[in-house]
Amino acid sequence: MADTHSDKIVNNAIERARKHAPFLRLMLAVQPRIAECLAAGPISQALDLARKAGSNVPDVGTVLRRERGALALTLAIGDLAGLLTLEQVTHELSDFADRALERALAATIAARTPDAEPRGYAVIALGKHGSQELNYSSDIDLIFVFDPSTLPLKPREEPGQGAVRIGQRLVELLQKRDAEGYVFRVDLRLRPSPEVTPIALPVDAAISYYETHALPWERAAFIRARVVAGDKRLGQYFLDAIHPFVWRRSLDFGAISEIQSITRRIRDHYAQGQSFGPGYDVKRGRGGIREVEFFAQIHQLIHGGRDPGLRTPSTLDALGALRTAGLIAPGDAEAMATAYRLLRTVEHRLQMVDDRQTHSLPVDAGALDNVACLHGLDRGTSLLTLLAAPVAEVASIYDALADGQEEGLPADPNDLETSLKAAGFEDPAAGRLRIESWRSGKARTLRTAAAREAFEAMLPALVESFGASPDSMRAMNRFDDVVTKLPSGVNFYRLLQAQPELTQLVATVLSHAPALAEQLGRRPGLLDGLIDASAFEPAPTVEELTLEFGRSDRAGEDYQLVLDRVRRRVNERRFALGVQLVMGYTDPLEVAAGYARVAEAAVNVLAGATVEEFEKTHGRVPGSELVILGLGRLGGEALTHASDLDLIYLFTGTHEAQSDGPKPLRATDYFNRLAPRVTAALSVPTAAGKLYEVDTRLRPSGTDGLLAISLPSFAAYQQERAWTWEHMALTRARPVYGSQEARAAVRAVVEATLLMPRDAAKLLADTSAMRMEMALHKPANGPFDIKLGDGGLVDLEFAVHTLQLRYRVAFHPQLERALEALVAEELVPSTIIDAHRLLSRMLVTLRLVSPTSTEPPPSSRPLVARACGMEDWDSLLAAHDGARHSILELWRDVAAHHGD
Repeated sequence: MADTHSDKIVNNAIERARKHAPFLRLMLAVQPRIAECLAAGPISQALDLARKAGSNVPDVGTVLRRERGALALTLAIGDLAGLLTLEQVTHELSDFADRALERALAATIAARTPDAEPRGYAVIALGKHGSQELNYSSDIDLIFVFDPSTLPLKPREEPGQGAVRIGQRLVELLQKRDAEGYVFRVDLRLRPSPEVTPIALPVDAAISYYETHALPWERAAFIRARVVAGDKRLGQYFLDAIHPFVWRRSLDFGAISEIQSITRRIRDHYAQGQSFGPGYDVKRGRGGIREVEFFAQIHQLIHGGRDPGLRTPSTLDALGALRTAGLIAPGDAEAMATAYRLLRTVEHRLQMVDDRQTHSLPVDAGALDNVACLHGLDRGTSLLTLLAAPVAEVASIYDALADGQEEGLPADPNDLETSLKAAGFEDPAAGRLRIESWRSGKARTLRTAAAREAFEAMLPALVESFGASPDSMRAMNRFDDVVTKLPSGVNFYRLLQAQPELTQLVATVLSHAPALAEQLGRRPGLLDGLIDASAFEPAPTVEELTLEFGRSDRAGEDYQLVLDRVRRRVNERRFALGVQLVMGYTDPLEVAAGYARVAEAAVNVLAGATVEEFEKTHGRVPGSELVILGLGRLGGEALTHASDLDLIYLFTGTHEAQSDGPKPLRATDYFNRLAPRVTAALSVPTAAGKLYEVDTRLRPSGTDGLLAISLPSFAAYQQERAWTWEHMALTRARPVYGSQEARAAVRAVVEATLLMPRDAAKLLADTSAMRMEMALHKPANGPFDIKLGDGGLVDLEFAVHTLQLRYRVAFHPQLERALEALVAEELVPSTIIDAHRLLSRMLVTLRLVSPTSTEPPPSSRPLVARACGMEDWDSLLAAHDGARHSILELWRDVAAHHGD
């Protein structure tokens, strides 16, 4: 707050106030101490004095009215003199409203029930009061909620009756005019169904309304909701409960049409104030304050459910946050903020004149000149000139939100086929039949008027994208699967309409990747995660992903909500990685590593949450902790889209220890009850979908053994009783959960086991027999079964693990790192590394494009070739055959040297 005093500036402001604002002239007369302080000292001193005005008066109504008058005068002069910013003025007015409500409510409850604590009654502020942006002569928009079980009542008084009486008295204390004036006008019409509901609502009834019957405009209103007085815990309980109603988890581009519908009604209702010039409504007119607020709120409603940083109630703060997030252009943010400050300042000038809640420039030329002079200008035309360009820019930016609306596709069959042919459909008749099927309303997601409207608006862009795809009808038919499975389609269709580049992406995914198409059909909200450009960057580190998946959007989140949240975020990451591959943005090998980092972070977050939940009942086992060992592709840090998680559950410490919780358990029982809960957390479908299949059959003794065993028992088993295939599995073992100390202890056991001396002949006999048995019981699904066919990845893994165990070298969970070490030891030719990379790229890609291991359709073959670094499909086939041949030769060579 500026504290430097200038006699000339302040005296000029006081003179303008006396000459052009009758209300301020009156306040200068009835508040002589404030006037003297303003003329003689810094503005901060005058504000301190204003806040104490009437402090020696016992009646709370009189105290608040005198403080209001003193603050109104002080803030007006500080504003006119340029010593206070708009934000300082609006915050000071809002803070006073908070104080006034708190004191008035406390006085009301004390007068009714003197010995009761003031609880069970909360005041929620909406609008500019909620966002701490009150203007000079604002009313305050309030909602009263109460808790019938804790509200202080008079004898034989019903809770609802008492709550209404408290509200009535509170409103009377604030807005009744007397010789001292008034405090605030109160507007209670933003409560649910104000025409039929009492002015105070039971909190659970209010929550029920917003969960089931609320209107779109009420979402925007609650962006700026804030508990301002009374029982703060009750008020926050109410706001937390309706949080999902305001901040929808999925991106909601329907907010654009919903709020612009409100804008059209406002423009129609206040038609006289829409045109710029004398009589222009600076709040509701085209390009006015309301359109700046709506511009910010539209973007907040679209994106705020996913980004808590956008949920700021202040308009100026929201514009800044949206700009920082890259969701609005810097130029638009600056133009909107500059115009907002100017329009709000002029609005204050209009209201200072007579302390009236007016927003319109005077029609009368003399009155307009008067407002201009109060602002420090020479005449009304100068004020219009000052406002003209910012108003036009706001209108242009706001109206641009509705630009780009395309005409719908024709209904006439011949015209529709003509449109499809022009878009690039090879079989426009088949495309027409599919569209007519959608239009018939057979799909449940197209049975409501809102859904059909959103679908028709999206359809032109969809057809254009499908027509440009390699196989338009394949894409369209898979989109039909999505439409059929959608639980609700409105937001999905609106998202595609609002984001044409996403529509093209969807067409590509549906054309080439049935695995992603199926995932999208179950969870259309997965597209939301692709709005941000960061979705197409490599997956972050495990540590960063763990923080991302573990971050809660809401306080007091229970275990089930944690499971849902992690599933949503993990599946968004997995889906985005698949899209990166299909679109050619990322090498399949990096996608595989990204899948593994995502899975490891999911294990860390869900295991941690499960342990925390389990400890509430059973406590902890002193000196023990759960450790999870990842094997297979998880241990090797190279998963595919379809990979399951091979896990072994271990625990440190002794199996004889006992937990210290309300229901204690011995260590073995403790961890064997905990482990299946972790498996369930990772695998059981919830309302947010499924996550991973978990395979624990690699544990000691397989399915016959305990699910979780102590680390000493694990070490003894591996060194004394394990089969050769179990040691082969350990070559790719890596701890993925547990403290650093516990992970180090597990790594030491694994290393000691792998370095044990071995009988080479027995090792080779065992591995050869295992490979033959696997080939017998798990034959290849076809020539494109990259893992199981002759010379496939399984042959390579057998060769590598046999060499590692035989020569006790090159132990690294990542297969490529192990191969590099074996090359350095001259145990395998260097060409094997390229063969491994090629087959790995093919495996990761085909898991998305051809999940059944059959040859991919002709339209998808160029995509597969490109992902594998080849010019065309024939080149890929030749390289694939060569890689398999070299791997098969390696395996046969390794298996043949029994006695060497």
